Amino acid sequence: MKKAEATRLNILQKAFELIYVQGYQTTSIDEILATTQVTKGAFYYHFKNKDEMGLAIINELLKPSFAAAFIQPLEKNTDALKALYDMMYELLMKNDFLKVEYGCPASNFTQEMAPWNKAFTKALNNLSEQWKHAIINAVDTGKKNGMISSATDGEQVAVFMMSGYWGIRNLGKLKNSKSVYQVYLKQLKNYLETLR
Repeated sequence: MKKAEATRLNILQKAFELIYVQGYQTTSIDEILATTQVTKGAFYYHFKNKDEMGLAIINELLKPSFAAAFIQPLEKNTDALKALYDMMYELLMKNDFLKVEYGCPASNFTQEMAPWNKAFTKALNNLSEQWKHAIINAVDTGKKNGMISSATDGEQVAVFMMSGYWGIRNLGKLKNSKSVYQVYLKQLKNYLETLR
Protein backbone atom coordinates (compact mmCIF):
# COMPACT_ATOMS: atom_id res chain seq x y z
CA MET A 1 0.00 0.00 0.00
CA LYS A 2 1.38 3.39 -0.99
CA LYS A 3 1.95 6.04 1.67
CA ALA A 4 -0.94 8.22 0.43
CA GLU A 5 -3.32 5.24 0.47
CA ALA A 6 -2.17 4.28 3.97
CA THR A 7 -2.71 7.87 5.17
CA ARG A 8 -6.20 7.95 3.67
CA LEU A 9 -7.10 4.60 5.24
CA ASN A 10 -5.72 5.75 8.60
CA ILE A 11 -7.89 8.89 8.46
CA LEU A 12 -10.98 6.80 7.66
CA GLN A 13 -10.35 4.23 10.38
CA LYS A 14 -9.55 6.74 13.13
CA ALA A 15 -12.42 9.02 12.10
CA PHE A 16 -14.80 6.06 12.17
CA GLU A 17 -13.68 5.13 15.70
CA LEU A 18 -14.40 8.67 16.89
CA ILE A 19 -17.71 8.92 15.04
CA TYR A 20 -18.92 5.53 16.30
CA VAL A 21 -18.39 6.65 19.90
CA GLN A 22 -19.31 10.36 19.68
CA GLY A 23 -21.59 10.63 16.68
CA TYR A 24 -20.96 12.13 13.25
CA GLN A 25 -22.15 15.67 13.82
CA THR A 26 -20.32 16.13 17.13
CA THR A 27 -16.99 14.85 15.80
CA SER A 28 -14.94 17.71 14.40
CA ILE A 29 -12.25 17.66 11.74
CA ASP A 30 -9.86 19.03 14.37
CA GLU A 31 -10.52 15.97 16.57
CA ILE A 32 -9.91 13.71 13.60
CA LEU A 33 -6.66 15.51 12.83
CA ALA A 34 -5.50 15.22 16.44
CA THR A 35 -6.27 11.49 16.51
CA THR A 36 -4.70 10.71 13.14
CA GLN A 37 -1.81 13.13 13.56
CA VAL A 38 -2.11 14.30 9.97
CA THR A 39 -2.07 17.90 8.87
CA LYS A 40 -5.10 19.80 7.66
CA GLY A 41 -3.47 19.88 4.24
CA ALA A 42 -3.17 16.09 4.21
CA PHE A 43 -6.81 15.72 5.24
CA TYR A 44 -8.01 18.07 2.49
CA TYR A 45 -5.74 16.35 -0.03
CA HIS A 46 -7.78 13.17 0.49
CA PHE A 47 -11.24 14.65 1.18
CA LYS A 48 -12.90 17.87 0.02
CA ASN A 49 -14.81 18.09 3.29
CA LYS A 50 -16.08 16.10 6.26
CA ASP A 51 -19.12 14.78 4.37
CA GLU A 52 -16.95 13.32 1.61
CA MET A 53 -14.95 11.57 4.32
CA GLY A 54 -18.19 10.34 5.96
CA LEU A 55 -19.38 8.86 2.67
CA ALA A 56 -16.01 7.17 2.23
CA ILE A 57 -16.41 5.62 5.69
CA ILE A 58 -19.79 4.19 4.64
CA ASN A 59 -18.64 2.97 1.23
CA GLU A 60 -15.11 1.82 2.01
CA LEU A 61 -15.25 0.66 5.64
CA LEU A 62 -18.85 -0.13 6.54
CA LYS A 63 -19.90 -1.70 3.23
CA PRO A 64 -17.30 -4.54 3.28
CA SER A 65 -17.81 -5.29 6.99
CA PHE A 66 -21.58 -5.09 6.49
CA ALA A 67 -21.36 -7.59 3.62
CA ALA A 68 -19.29 -9.99 5.72
CA ALA A 69 -21.58 -9.87 8.76
CA PHE A 70 -25.06 -9.24 7.35
CA ILE A 71 -25.11 -10.71 3.85
CA GLN A 72 -22.55 -13.49 3.37
CA PRO A 73 -23.88 -15.63 6.26
CA LEU A 74 -27.20 -15.83 4.38
CA GLU A 75 -25.66 -16.79 1.05
CA LYS A 76 -24.25 -20.10 2.25
CA ASN A 77 -27.40 -21.43 3.89
CA THR A 78 -28.91 -24.85 3.54
CA ASP A 79 -31.47 -24.17 6.29
CA ALA A 80 -32.74 -20.64 5.70
CA LEU A 81 -34.48 -20.23 9.06
CA LYS A 82 -31.39 -21.36 10.94
CA ALA A 83 -29.22 -19.06 8.81
CA LEU A 84 -31.49 -16.08 9.53
CA TYR A 85 -31.48 -16.73 13.26
CA ASP A 86 -27.74 -17.48 13.39
CA MET A 87 -26.93 -14.29 11.47
CA MET A 88 -28.92 -12.22 13.97
CA TYR A 89 -27.44 -14.06 16.95
CA GLU A 90 -23.91 -13.46 15.65
CA LEU A 91 -24.63 -9.77 15.03
CA LEU A 92 -26.06 -9.17 18.49
CA MET A 93 -24.17 -11.54 20.75
CA LYS A 94 -20.83 -12.37 19.11
CA ASN A 95 -19.77 -9.53 16.80
CA ASP A 96 -16.88 -7.72 18.50
CA PHE A 97 -16.99 -4.83 16.03
CA LEU A 98 -20.55 -3.84 16.98
CA LYS A 99 -20.57 -2.54 20.56
CA VAL A 100 -23.80 -2.64 22.57
CA GLU A 101 -23.22 0.83 24.06
CA TYR A 102 -22.77 2.45 20.63
CA GLY A 103 -25.36 0.56 18.61
CA CYS A 104 -25.17 -0.11 14.88
CA PRO A 105 -22.94 2.33 12.93
CA ALA A 106 -25.19 2.22 9.86
CA SER A 107 -28.24 2.93 12.01
CA ASN A 108 -26.43 5.75 13.79
CA PHE A 109 -25.47 7.35 10.46
CA THR A 110 -29.06 6.94 9.26
CA GLN A 111 -30.51 8.67 12.30
CA GLU A 112 -27.97 11.49 12.22
CA MET A 113 -27.52 12.17 8.53
CA ALA A 114 -30.26 10.70 6.34
CA PRO A 115 -32.77 13.48 7.09
CA TRP A 116 -30.28 16.18 6.03
CA ASN A 117 -27.99 14.73 3.39
CA LYS A 118 -29.17 13.03 0.19
CA ALA A 119 -25.77 11.47 -0.54
CA PHE A 120 -25.74 9.80 2.90
CA THR A 121 -29.34 8.66 2.38
CA LYS A 122 -28.41 7.05 -0.95
CA ALA A 123 -25.31 5.27 0.43
CA LEU A 124 -27.14 4.03 3.53
CA ASN A 125 -30.18 2.96 1.52
CA ASN A 126 -27.84 0.93 -0.67
CA LEU A 127 -26.60 -0.97 2.41
CA SER A 128 -30.14 -1.50 3.62
CA GLU A 129 -31.35 -2.75 0.23
CA GLN A 130 -28.49 -5.24 -0.01
CA TRP A 131 -29.41 -6.70 3.37
CA LYS A 132 -33.11 -6.78 2.49
CA HIS A 133 -32.41 -8.67 -0.74
CA ALA A 134 -30.13 -11.13 1.07
CA ILE A 135 -32.95 -11.92 3.52
CA ILE A 136 -35.50 -12.22 0.71
CA ASN A 137 -33.16 -14.56 -1.19
CA ALA A 138 -32.67 -16.70 1.93
CA VAL A 139 -36.46 -16.95 2.36
CA ASP A 140 -36.90 -17.82 -1.33
CA THR A 141 -34.26 -20.55 -1.01
CA GLY A 142 -36.06 -21.90 2.06
CA LYS A 143 -39.34 -21.95 0.13
CA LYS A 144 -37.73 -23.85 -2.76
CA ASN A 145 -36.22 -26.36 -0.32
CA GLY A 146 -39.61 -26.85 1.35
CA MET A 147 -38.30 -25.57 4.71
CA ILE A 148 -40.39 -22.39 4.62
CA SER A 149 -44.08 -22.16 3.80
CA SER A 150 -44.75 -21.16 0.20
CA ALA A 151 -47.19 -18.51 1.52
CA THR A 152 -44.34 -16.61 3.22
CA ASP A 153 -43.62 -13.16 1.81
CA GLY A 154 -39.85 -12.64 1.80
CA GLU A 155 -40.06 -8.86 1.76
CA GLN A 156 -42.31 -8.85 4.83
CA VAL A 157 -39.84 -11.11 6.66
CA ALA A 158 -36.95 -8.84 5.66
CA VAL A 159 -38.63 -5.62 6.80
CA PHE A 160 -39.69 -7.27 10.07
CA MET A 161 -36.19 -8.58 10.80
CA MET A 162 -34.41 -5.37 9.80
CA SER A 163 -36.68 -3.10 11.82
CA GLY A 164 -36.37 -5.46 14.78
CA TYR A 165 -32.58 -5.40 14.51
CA TRP A 166 -32.31 -1.61 14.38
CA GLY A 167 -34.86 -1.21 17.16
CA ILE A 168 -33.16 -3.66 19.49
CA ARG A 169 -29.79 -2.03 18.82
CA ASN A 170 -31.25 1.24 20.10
CA LEU A 171 -32.69 -0.44 23.19
CA GLY A 172 -29.30 -2.02 23.79
CA LYS A 173 -27.72 1.43 23.69
CA LEU A 174 -30.22 2.73 26.23
CA LYS A 175 -29.74 -0.21 28.59
CA ASN A 176 -26.03 -0.67 27.80
CA SER A 177 -26.71 -4.38 28.13
CA LYS A 178 -27.06 -7.37 25.85
CA SER A 179 -29.84 -8.70 28.06
CA VAL A 180 -32.43 -7.00 25.82
CA TYR A 181 -30.88 -8.78 22.85
CA GLN A 182 -31.63 -12.14 24.47
CA VAL A 183 -35.32 -11.23 24.81
CA TYR A 184 -35.44 -10.19 21.16
CA LEU A 185 -33.63 -13.33 19.98
CA LYS A 186 -36.05 -15.58 21.85
CA GLN A 187 -39.02 -13.93 20.16
CA LEU A 188 -37.26 -13.92 16.80
CA LYS A 189 -36.77 -17.68 17.06
CA ASN A 190 -40.49 -18.10 17.83
CA TYR A 191 -41.38 -15.89 14.85
CA LEU A 192 -39.14 -17.80 12.45
CA GLU A 193 -40.70 -21.08 13.51
CA THR A 194 -44.09 -19.78 12.34
CA LEU A 195 -42.69 -19.55 8.79
CA ARG A 196 -42.30 -23.33 8.43
